[in-house]
Amino acid sequence: MCWSATADLVAGTAITAIGVACVARVRSARELPLAALPLILGAHQIVEAAVWRAGGGSGPATLAWAVVALPLLAVWVPLAVLVAAPPGARRRLAVPLAVGLTTAGALGHALTHRTVTAEIRDHTVGYVIDLPYAVPLVVGYLVATVGALLLGGDRWVRLLGVVVALGAVVCAALWRLEYVSTWCALAAVASVVLLVRGRAPAGAANPANDRNRPPG
Repeated sequence: MCWSATADLVAGTAITAIGVACVARVRSARELPLAALPLILGAHQIVEAAVWRAGGGSGPATLAWAVVALPLLAVWVPLAVLVAAPPGARRRLAVPLAVGLTTAGALGHALTHRTVTAEIRDHTVGYVIDLPYAVPLVVGYLVATVGALLLGGDRWVRLLGVVVALGAVVCAALWRLEYVSTWCALAAVASVVLLVRGRAPAGAANPANDRNRPPG
């Protein structure tokens, strides 16, 4: 997979357009945060195109990329999944959200007090930040994001969770130093699943609704 500023810009523009379509298809306000996820991830890829153009470094584009990738997504994903989920699924989704809030707080503190640097490495970008307690933070981040998707209230959200989880394993194996960048890119592409979810007939996206509906 060969990435560059142009590739990130093209992919980001396409995924952002998909995000606009997802938002336009929402049937209720509680679906809006989840539908906006491709919009955020697409814009995130466009920001990384700016990191490429700047040649990496620790400038504003690098910091903006890190803020979205780390504390923002750690909260946005579990919160969006919880808000969109049927009532019966919300109790179990409270755990990823609590973990995400804690993890985002620690990541936000690290970004405030430490410098994040982007390094262009062949056809990928590596982001370097000296995180204290890095392993617990990574575990918390994955529980908040991947965990929330896997516990989601409908099959399309869970499918996105499976794809993103498999992508996390692949990216960690192939691009250890560029893991965050490559995984975020894969998650952005995978988020097109939410467009399919938005096209599903009313009630089809949440099979649990049918079980909770009174007969007749």
